[in-house]
Amino acid sequence: MNYTEVKIYVKTEDTERASNIAVMAVPYGIYIEDYSDLEQAAWEIAHIDLIDEDLLQKDRAESIVHIYIEEGNNPAEAVSFISDRLTAEKIDFRIETDGCSEEDWADKWKAFFKPTPVGERLFVRPIWIDDYDAGNRAVLNIEPGAAFGTGTHDTTRLCLETLDKIIKEGDTVLDIGCGSGILAIASMLLGATEGFGVDIDELAVKTAKENGKMNGLDEPELKFVCGDLADKVTKKYDVVVANIVADIIILFSTQVRAFMKQGAKFIASGIIDTRADEVVTALQNAGLKLVERIEHGGWVCLVCE
Repeated sequence: MNYTEVKIYVKTEDTERASNIAVMAVPYGIYIEDYSDLEQAAWEIAHIDLIDEDLLQKDRAESIVHIYIEEGNNPAEAVSFISDRLTAEKIDFRIETDGCSEEDWADKWKAFFKPTPVGERLFVRPIWIDDYDAGNRAVLNIEPGAAFGTGTHDTTRLCLETLDKIIKEGDTVLDIGCGSGILAIASMLLGATEGFGVDIDELAVKTAKENGKMNGLDEPELKFVCGDLADKVTKKYDVVVANIVADIIILFSTQVRAFMKQGAKFIASGIIDTRADEVVTALQNAGLKLVERIEHGGWVCLVCE
């Protein structure tokens, strides 16, 4: 099987946090180059102090986290996911994919993003593709730009499929960590009459607004704002969705009920399977009832009410 290699360059002091984020994007393994303690490690492991000259020339201030994307999967989702999370953690980084810079990759990744049906009612279409057959499905036009969310990553797809089952005509939807805006936009196409998305990244918010307009959706019905979790949210919703990471969902679990109407549902995704039980416990401790748990590809989506 062929793989796409993604290299994430960070300062050595940020290696652990960056590698934890990388594992969330590709749960089946990563490889880390960190030469900051080369001499000490060589002595402790091999009991030698003679080290290859090429290794001695390695940058001690920078680490490289390598991840590998299986053939057939969309590397852009992993790149976008990691970029969003590193930015949110205020970690300086740069990314290369198969020897290409992140800027060069901006167009190359489009080859992996194809029109695709999702659930029973949705059809996700990249705007640069005109030859497609959506049948009777609602067409969601998307240009993700640098924001996470094309619908092909397991976490996004799990959310879309869950929204497809849950959203009713007239629902209102809150999307925490909205990225490209795909979840809020999908909700509106599925029958919701109001959507509100929040993201900490100003570029993601800009992208989400543009994606909304491409689908004929704009304020006041669909609104995206820059904020930290729910600090800009002032009302309650029928559906709250958060496709982020386990730690942030655990943090948000203590707040989410304040933004849920009676009988509302909370969809939490972006959770690696090894953290799922921990997240479930936090949600239950916050007074939420788990009604569904969906898993795919090492990722978990939880539905609570």
